[in-house]
Amino acid sequence: MRARLAWGLWALGIAGIVVAVAFGIADGKGAQWNGFTQVVAFFAVGTIGLVVARHQPKNPLGWIYLAVWAGAGIVFGALSEFARWAAITNAATPGATLAAWIGNWVWVPIFVLLVTFPFLLFPDGHLPSPRWRSFAWATVALTVLWTMSFALEGHDYTDALGRPSPNPYAIQGLVPFFDGARLVLGLLFIVVMGAAVASLVLRFRRGNREEREQIKWLMFAGAATVIWFGLPLQHGNGGWTDFIQGFVLALIPLSIGVAILKYRLYDIDVVIRKTVVLGVLAVFITLVYVGIVVGVGTAVGSSGNPVLSGIAAAIVALAFQPVRRWGQRLANLLVYGKRATPYEVLSEFSSRLGEAYDPEDVLPRMARILADGTGSKRADVWLHVGETLRVAARWPVTGEPMDEIPAEPLPPGLVPVRHRDALLGALSVQKTPGESLTPNESKLVDDLAAQAGLVLRNVALTEQLRMRLEELRASRQRLVGAQDEERRKIERNIHDGAQQQLVALAVKQRLAASLIGKDDERASVMLGELHSQTNAALDDLRDLARGIYPPLLADRGLAAALEAQARKAALPVTVEADAIGRFPHEVEATVYFCTLEALNNVAKYAGATRATVRLANGNGELRFEVTDDGRGFDSTSTGYGTGLQGMADRLAAVGGELTVRSAPGVGTTIAGTVRA
Repeated sequence: MRARLAWGLWALGIAGIVVAVAFGIADGKGAQWNGFTQVVAFFAVGTIGLVVARHQPKNPLGWIYLAVWAGAGIVFGALSEFARWAAITNAATPGATLAAWIGNWVWVPIFVLLVTFPFLLFPDGHLPSPRWRSFAWATVALTVLWTMSFALEGHDYTDALGRPSPNPYAIQGLVPFFDGARLVLGLLFIVVMGAAVASLVLRFRRGNREEREQIKWLMFAGAATVIWFGLPLQHGNGGWTDFIQGFVLALIPLSIGVAILKYRLYDIDVVIRKTVVLGVLAVFITLVYVGIVVGVGTAVGSSGNPVLSGIAAAIVALAFQPVRRWGQRLANLLVYGKRATPYEVLSEFSSRLGEAYDPEDVLPRMARILADGTGSKRADVWLHVGETLRVAARWPVTGEPMDEIPAEPLPPGLVPVRHRDALLGALSVQKTPGESLTPNESKLVDDLAAQAGLVLRNVALTEQLRMRLEELRASRQRLVGAQDEERRKIERNIHDGAQQQLVALAVKQRLAASLIGKDDERASVMLGELHSQTNAALDDLRDLARGIYPPLLADRGLAAALEAQARKAALPVTVEADAIGRFPHEVEATVYFCTLEALNNVAKYAGATRATVRLANGNGELRFEVTDDGRGFDSTSTGYGTGLQGMADRLAAVGGELTVRSAPGVGTTIAGTVRA
């Protein structure tokens, strides 16, 4: 629905222009409402309004521009040309006076919409603050009153209609009042326009970086428009000045469209710098030509002499690059202000290093200092991660995905950052097209890279510590989950096994007691069954206890406990342990349960015919290996499953580590080391 309304308003403006052209052709003189200049300007307003309304329908600026475009097409186009056509062809044409009267006052709300509310609502469609609501309503009231004063003033439409035509709708007794009100309200409107522009300044001072870049586009277009109307050239009639003026008037709506839609938003500095450079070159070439060809030629009485033209061209060719470089320095000064010297940049960088080593803070600061110090379009700080370099910070922040490239060989354009010959990262800058780093700027980048070594080293250590803490936290969570699962498993085993057996024994015991003295033979048989079933229950409880913490492990140590389990394994298992001695009970328990988990994996997944468990004690370290002759797997491309991850977490909890060596067809070796 909104899209249809937007297209409808845009088409209404087009229709008004078409009708105006038709009336202009019909009267034989063509449309007289400043022709090309207004068409280009208002067409830019309407088209930008259409684009904004379609892409950001909640932003009222798009709808304001569409309303201005439609009103301009109908009022300044169709109605004005109809009144003029009627004045030329038939002064008595019905509706001509009404059309001229409407055209005399409807332009007021159109004009107010065009030059006040876009500034008040730019760029997000909201007022700068709630306190501006009263000002907005006052502007609406002023517009209504100013419109009424134009509608009811004592205006004569003779010029528009070609015949004596006083305002037919004026109230004669109030004509002096409305004539005076029109002038007073006009002066008040000038104040309103100034306040609307002031709201932009206020928004610029309070806004974030993106909002300031948006306002810069509008300021640039406004400055260009003011400069143009300050030139005497624009007062000429027709010719190329009309073409230029049309495009100049279109700059403000175009800049508003660029800013709202954020298309190449951060290129405004580039646009301003290039405009200044081109302006300097144009002034230089003009002065050389006028001074030599015109001035000297006139003095010697030979104006337009080709020799003088050649001399002027030679001077321009020789001085072009120096003047261009001077223009770039002037543009940089206007855009960036007085840029710090390399020494000042390095001093600022050093002073800021002591403030924080948070990677989220220090690296963006480094990128910004690098960009500001070199006047670059973009600056990146790269971190060496594994075998790659990835962008850790960028200025300006654009939201684009961070680049990642191979670290070796180091690509051209990147300045390496090293600490004790170790590559920690790199710095890179990107100048605007057509510019390159000066020797001083290159030295600045090299010096910053030299100072950044310690920074990136600390950042890398901080990042490693953070990752280690995250891994430790995840490991603890997995251990807690595994312990909870073990408790649930023990609860199920007790409930489904030992508890049921003990309940059955109690029932059978009561039954046997009831048979004594009544059926002694049957009671004797049941007592024998109770004996065997009680022994079975005791065996089950012992097995359950071994799963929690085997008594044999506590009494005789790790080797004896594993040998006992090896005899119960589903496949032949050999235990090789030569006088490994005793270790703290938490270390022995960790190695014991990790070994049982490894043997369980062998039985389930390896397809092996035998397995070997090796235990060794050397240099205060307890080492174990579980090797099988199964099918194996590619350990370089296969991650840890639940079982292996649980083993790694168990070992990490006592300061150990797990390694897995395997390949298809050659079996698997699971090894662990724990320092006692």
